[in-house]
Amino acid sequence: MLRKFAVLTLMGTALALAGCGGGGASSDTQVQNTTVSKGQALIDLKKALDAGAISQSEYDKQRQKILNE
Repeated sequence: MLRKFAVLTLMGTALALAGCGGGGASSDTQVQNTTVSKGQALIDLKKALDAGAISQSEYDKQRQKILNE
């Protein structure tokens, strides 16, 4: 009797888990790409220079890299 109860409990649990579809994970996956224009990249770079976050030489290197892309 106890064995029958354990088997039925195990089967019920397995069916319940199988019906949940993986824990509620949605199949609707969205991918969001973010692109920044050269102009915006240059503005952000200038802000970093003005704030003292980068040196003039770093600014010049990064500016050329952006312009050459």
